[in-house]
Amino acid sequence: MRGYDVLMRAILVGFFLILSSFAAEDAWSKVKALKSGTEIRVFQPGIKEPLVGKIDEADEERLVLVVKNEQRAVAKADIERLEARPSGGRPLTKTTTVKNEDPSAELARPKVPVPGSSPAPALSSASSSVSYGGKPGFELVYRKSMK
Repeated sequence: MRGYDVLMRAILVGFFLILSSFAAEDAWSKVKALKSGTEIRVFQPGIKEPLVGKIDEADEERLVLVVKNEQRAVAKADIERLEARPSGGRPLTKTTTVKNEDPSAELARPKVPVPGSSPAPALSSASSSVSYGGKPGFELVYRKSMK
């Protein structure tokens, strides 16, 4: 029975290793699918600040990004984590306010009407504003698998 348990464990370990290698390749395919010009952050082991730039291209072995008008290549093996800012427009908010005021209603106390005068006209004002929201946050695209 002991030999059977060892064999089953070996098969399960092999199966999980194969699955994890497929998952790692699938995660990198998301990086390769990013459009050129997408804003990204590249985190590397042992480096505190991430590289922030726009993706130029990615293949099986490396990633090329533009940082401050300079191209930089980073090997896939040197990337711990990669995040991308989703493409799409900023959220747009439109606000319109209309205010109608009756000056005679403002003053609750009775007034003595002046002979020959008409009631005060109603006052109205309108304002509109359009505001753009901030950029969307970065989203995780790739994380190096633990081996």
